[in-house]
Amino acid sequence: MSERFKDKVVIVTGGSRGLGRAMSIGFAREGAKVVVASRKIASCEEVVGLIESEGGEALAQAAHMGDMANLDALIEAAYARFGRVDILVNNAGTNVALGPLSEIGTGAFDKMVDVNLKGPWYLASRLAPRMAEHGGGCVINLLSVAALTTPAYSGIYAATKAALKALTEVMAQEWAEWNIRVNALAPGSYHSDLTDSAIAALPHYGEGMIAAALIPRIAETEEILNPVFYLASESFTTGITLVADGGLMAKR
Repeated sequence: MSERFKDKVVIVTGGSRGLGRAMSIGFAREGAKVVVASRKIASCEEVVGLIESEGGEALAQAAHMGDMANLDALIEAAYARFGRVDILVNNAGTNVALGPLSEIGTGAFDKMVDVNLKGPWYLASRLAPRMAEHGGGCVINLLSVAALTTPAYSGIYAATKAALKALTEVMAQEWAEWNIRVNALAPGSYHSDLTDSAIAALPHYGEGMIAAALIPRIAETEEILNPVFYLASESFTTGITLVADGGLMAKR
């Protein structure tokens, strides 16, 4: 196993499915101890079992990003098991408000804000002072190119991700004195539960994503790992949004 993140402790939210699962396994293969967090404990335990079968060390913890008590418990569980957290990846997200703005209800709006914005803010802001106590750390907030391109019919999703981009920049400013780097990653289209469900729900959505990029395909989930690892390991990068979009922004 690689030792790029040897002895580092990483929390990955939404860590049992899609990109989160790939990141949990990927960080473990790079030597990290991983806290796999998502709503369903059985899914977390399945990923932990795979990591342990490869000789890694991991902890499964149920946590819903819209439940602040769950997030407090996640932090406490990580510290009880490993004694520290070095890297937080705010990956969990949802897009239950897919469609025209005039047809979206307040319940869906509130859920999107809770999971995509309030939860990442709360988890990072409660964890940061504890990171500072052991010398600092790193926070990576997962956005989407939707935060930069604001596509029709994904308006609430785009708004929450754009707001998280703004919070990323504020976090980087406020926590630099604690030696905590904070960056965002804005992927383009890659295979995930959110992307694949949108393709299934919206006619021609997938074809449109492929046509929009310079690299005319949807990325495999594992292709997003290298940008994540860069942000987790590069020691002089903070306050940025790294775009990994197959050239979508360049083509616009």
